[in-house]
Amino acid sequence: MGAGALVLRVLTLSTLFPDTSRPNFGIFVERQTRELAIRPEVELTVVAPLGLPPAPFSALRRYAPLAKLPQQEEWRGLQLYRPRFPIIPVIGGRFHPGSIARSVLPLVRSLHEVRPFDVIDASFFYPDGPAAMMLARALSIPFSIKARGADIHHWARKRSTAPMIRAAADAASGLLAVSQALRNDMIAIGMDGAKIKVHYTGVDLDRFFPTPDRIAAKAGLGLSADVVISVGALIPRKGQGLLIRALPLLPSVTLLLAGEGPARKGYEQLAHQLNVAGRVRFLGSVPHEKLPQLLAAADVMALPSSSEGLANAWVEALACGTPLVISDAGGAKELVDRPAAGRIVAREPKAIADAIGELLRDPPDPSAARASALRFTWQANGDTLLAHLLEIIGSIRPCNDSSPSSLRRQGPASLRQGFEK
Repeated sequence: MGAGALVLRVLTLSTLFPDTSRPNFGIFVERQTRELAIRPEVELTVVAPLGLPPAPFSALRRYAPLAKLPQQEEWRGLQLYRPRFPIIPVIGGRFHPGSIARSVLPLVRSLHEVRPFDVIDASFFYPDGPAAMMLARALSIPFSIKARGADIHHWARKRSTAPMIRAAADAASGLLAVSQALRNDMIAIGMDGAKIKVHYTGVDLDRFFPTPDRIAAKAGLGLSADVVISVGALIPRKGQGLLIRALPLLPSVTLLLAGEGPARKGYEQLAHQLNVAGRVRFLGSVPHEKLPQLLAAADVMALPSSSEGLANAWVEALACGTPLVISDAGGAKELVDRPAAGRIVAREPKAIADAIGELLRDPPDPSAARASALRFTWQANGDTLLAHLLEIIGSIRPCNDSSPSSLRRQGPASLRQGFEK
């Protein structure tokens, strides 16, 4: 960074972040964070707290790999800390924000004393948002929270956690939502709409693109005929059970389920009960780098969720030229904005089957489907996040000046001009 360059010091707080034991966990949070971190105007530190129960539960299969992770490392170019915080499995969710703040504050305070942070960027509304509020108060700096879907549709409606979410929203200097629909949901539960900006996800358009020969792509995966893929955790909210129930109405279709989760056993049993088990392939948790090949080979990507923010899998499928069949959840209408992008349907097996059948009989041109995804770039994602954080702090300072008292109050327009010089 050259002399006189300007720097925004960001503390990213995220309980939703990948590690060696969970490479797909929070991968979009990581990608967003890396996009911000590569900007020459930004110095970024990631604190990704890990919740662990007390012994002997910490030795259980679910937690043992997390306990072995390093507490500090460089992760794909990011300076990353993984402090531990105590949890009570299953029933302890309402205690997580306070537990995170108490466990993380000594580390954050020590880092802040060496290189003061300007702002905290919390990447998920719960438990990250209330924890960020506590940390920001301790450091006397502003904070922002991003809402992604389940954090609002689930945690913001639970009696035990909703008050903490509302308090964090009130105290935050700015809020982000992954779709306009989610922004509307946030306003509906009492959050200040003036604070909330829409911050769309991104997609790597150089990795996710249409195949020139879908038949050959299917053959390379040992597939033929019609292929429908569903990408998402195997949980009831994502609606894969509805896809299995639609299969008897789609006799030519093979259904690929890319994802893992607690509903898998029940879905396997359902497929056997409906005599379609031979046409349902459970792929498990698919490495993210292998998704483009699967999505480009599929004729349709279907995900009839009961709630979403704006699913990254939707955007990635369209980038591959694969049309969608999805429910009217979250930002569905913001993405499926033309017939070539697919269909928005009721969460009923027949409606789903009818829409899939229509797209199989008259498939849209892949380039026309891809057009709906072209505005969802990581460059645009990073630009929006940087501008949002700059507006929050409303100030600049030279990179060789680490004194918080050197902050100069300026308007957002002056800030952006300064960073563009």
